[in-house]
Amino acid sequence: MLEAARRIKAGELVGFPTETVYGLGADASSDQAVAGIFAAKGRPADHPLIVHVADARQVADYASSVPPFAARLMQAFWPGPLTVILPRKDGMAAAAAGGQNSIGLRCPAHPVALAFLKACNIGVAGPSANRFGRVSPTTAQHVRQEFGDALLVLDGGPCELGIESSIVDCTRGQPVLLRPGVLTRAQLEAACGESVLGKDELPQADSALGSAPRAPGTLASHYAPNAKVRLMDAGAIQTALNLLGADAAHIAVYARAIVHIKSAQVLYRRMPDDAAAAAQQLFAVLRDFDAQGVKLIWIENPPAAAEWEGVRDRLGRAAAS
Repeated sequence: MLEAARRIKAGELVGFPTETVYGLGADASSDQAVAGIFAAKGRPADHPLIVHVADARQVADYASSVPPFAARLMQAFWPGPLTVILPRKDGMAAAAAGGQNSIGLRCPAHPVALAFLKACNIGVAGPSANRFGRVSPTTAQHVRQEFGDALLVLDGGPCELGIESSIVDCTRGQPVLLRPGVLTRAQLEAACGESVLGKDELPQADSALGSAPRAPGTLASHYAPNAKVRLMDAGAIQTALNLLGADAAHIAVYARAIVHIKSAQVLYRRMPDDAAAAAQQLFAVLRDFDAQGVKLIWIENPPAAAEWEGVRDRLGRAAAS
């Protein structure tokens, strides 16, 4: 842990676990160190990063103000899988913020992450530890596969939640959910005492959110494996399987429904019926299919229920690639 903190303070990168996914960390206050993240990931420099803090007291180092509803959200869900976007303090973490006048902050719940952040005693910019646009890592081995053994990776075991944090923009006078996670809209509203808008519910003048993305992981195409992803109803999956015959190499199915597969060449994984369990394993399943040389993945559409919103979001972006 002390070696990881030393490397951060020396301007180097470190892989670290959170309860959502593994992050690729750098000193958020060092533009040069943050540039190393963008270079390693192949990520455009105008795509903002989330700054991870050890506790709410560090928020004042990066944010110029905290609306009352944002404070209530932090009190309810920190440490935890919530990122709040706040007005950025002048001169602080400009590179990490992608040059924007706002900044995303999160206090993760993973014990290894918290110990790491306390040892650093500074904010750590930390996007997911994968190449830009690809499947996020949920184990230390995933991170090593992305960046090699030269990167120091703190191994905290498999991530408990498996998809990235919910991101709530708190700079518009009313909370706006820019990226869903495991927290439902109802949970966020109950905690902050206000209605939470979706990105598609913003007034027309605000809906474009400017030319640069205000939050990570909100591009139409993201979280994509090497294989092509198609979202389908269970009936369509079964029909497609029936037409395959015996020649079905390089195809995988990930579905809640029990489907009849004629060919032993088709890889089949059953998606859990529980949304939290499906989120926890989603990225690991996609990475495993890639590792087995799959070229096409047929995935059953997730349910429309609120608790599945984060999974629906990730799969929709994966299928858009």
